[in-house]
Parts: sequence; C-alpha cells; structure tokens
Amino acid sequence: MRKERADAARNRAKVLTAAAELFAAKDPRTVTMDDIAKAAGVGRGTLYRRYPDIASIAVALLDEHERRLQRDLLEGPPPLGPGAPPVDRLAAFYAAMVDLLETHGDLALATEVGGRRFEVGAYRFWRAHVLSLARAAGIASPDPLADILLAPLAPDVFAHQRGQGLSPDQVKTALTRLASVLTD
Repeated sequence: MRKERADAARNRAKVLTAAAELFAAKDPRTVTMDDIAKAAGVGRGTLYRRYPDIASIAVALLDEHERRLQRDLLEGPPPLGPGAPPVDRLAAFYAAMVDLLETHGDLALATEVGGRRFEVGAYRFWRAHVLSLARAAGIASPDPLADILLAPLAPDVFAHQRGQGLSPDQVKTALTRLASVLTD
C-alpha cells in the first residue's frame, strides 16, 4: 500500500472536517458535494477523486465509531460482549446503537437511508451479530427475524422517534422489550 501524499492527507482531513460540520449543522440529506467542496476549500475534482458521493464521505466519518462498537461486540465485556445470555446481549446492542445514533445520527442518515442501508458493511455486521444471537437463543429459522430486529435501528426511524419527542432512554426501554423476543 502506498503512503498517502501529504497534500492528499491534508485535503482528506479538510473534506472530512467540512463534511462533519455540514452534516451536524443541517439535514445531511440536503448536503451536496458542492457544499462540501466549498466548505473544505478544495476543487470538485479533488473531492470526487476520493469520494464518489455524499454517502462515501459519511461512511468514512462513521466508520471509526462503528468499528469501536464492533470490537466491543466481539471482545468487550458482557453484556455487550460475549458471555451474557442472547437476550441481554441484544438489549445491550440496542442500547449501544441508540447511543451511536444519538451521537452520530447525522452521519448515519447520510449513509444508511432506504435501500442503501442494506449495502453498508456495518449493516451486514449488525445483521450477522443479531443472527448469531437468535441462533444462540434457539430461534429456528432466524434469518427473517434478523432484519425485523434491526429495523427499529434505521437512522430515519430513530430520527423520527426523536422528532416525536421520545428520549433515547425511552427508545432503549422499548428496544429492550423487543429483545425479549429471543426468550419466546
């Protein structure tokens, strides 16, 4: 792998900083590539060479936060990590995802809206995690259930709930109740 040129690294940092500020300041679904190029002080060609679209920029910003959660699911202490009953692990996963959406929902909205949600690598990881929990709980044929259990974590659903006045704790409580499906 070639080392990134210093000017390319500076431009990448400027683009990601500008995008993060724009995503936080307004609805990320309304941010354009031109907005980001102008705010970063780079040309459109520079922007498009590294990032073909808004979603790829948001993915780059969200990636580290999601990787941290993935590490916790695989290696962290229970109940989020291994060693707790599946229902407790699912409830802990829900709580961690609510925290992630509360803090970085603007980025998630830019990456995981509509059908694109299913194309994002993190979604495939979350789905595999939920499937493994359902299997560990003894659920027969858990495949259809995995997407259903992940549906409440769609960024637009979470944004809608917050917009309706639900607090993160209320969402976590409801999702903990939903996690109990693994005990049925």
